[in-house]
Amino acid sequence: MTIKRRKNAPKLAAEAPRIRKAYMECRYGQLHVTTAFPVGGGFDEHATLICLHRCSLSSRVFRPFMEEIGRDRPVYAPDLPGCGESDAPVQRPAIEDYAAAVADFLDHMRFRQVDVLGHHTGALIAAELALLRPQTVRRLIFVGLPILTHEERAAWARTFAPLAPAPDGSHLLTDWKRMVDVADARTDIAAMVEDFAIRLHNGPNAGWMAQAAVAYAAAERLPLIPQPTLLVRNRDRLWEASLRAKPWMRNLKVLDLPDYGSAVFRSAPADLATHLRSFLDR
Repeated sequence: MTIKRRKNAPKLAAEAPRIRKAYMECRYGQLHVTTAFPVGGGFDEHATLICLHRCSLSSRVFRPFMEEIGRDRPVYAPDLPGCGESDAPVQRPAIEDYAAAVADFLDHMRFRQVDVLGHHTGALIAAELALLRPQTVRRLIFVGLPILTHEERAAWARTFAPLAPAPDGSHLLTDWKRMVDVADARTDIAAMVEDFAIRLHNGPNAGWMAQAAVAYAAAERLPLIPQPTLLVRNRDRLWEASLRAKPWMRNLKVLDLPDYGSAVFRSAPADLATHLRSFLDR
């Protein structure tokens, strides 16, 4: 798919946006949110963009991308409940629960209209959020979508299953090897180390999002989405799985980016932002 930037689009700010952090309220307590705002204002022409990270990570992975896409629109990236610096639920949430927490944030901010981007597990949360707040969510972007077979669900669960701490730290090596085994060849070691550090910081319940994704009824829920949706396929472990959603969604466009791997938000933020603007700014 080729998508073109609309004519007479506003020029992007030459200076990178201001990145700030804040705490907002949701049903599980405080939600830690990273924000980006264009320098000099003039961003009212675009809907606010909400970015939802994948399982076991946090909003930190979006920062290079936010520095690019935030040149002409406000961007908010929450640490989802139990991740990063956000408070955790007392028991394991479902995808619907994560979406409800983000809906609390949207209501707290009184957004009239937003676009929502979800990465992997975050894409399922974005989908459910679109159904929960259909008048607020304008457009959706899925960067990888975990539509898994029975065998893939089992492997996914094993990858994120918690490990009991060992006195000699051997559980850390086991967990690191699990990440390496599912990483794509385009992911550099620095990105993997950062992801691993975030995963450890998230604690023993870091796998809750993955478990929620495995249990989510995607085949029943995705066909209900009316909003224009862009599915971005970068070359990672969900390259094939993502495309399984295509027959279910009547308003879906697919953009293939085979030259980029799972760390696309950090390895090619400017290129990705350019592609996504073409869809968002129509």
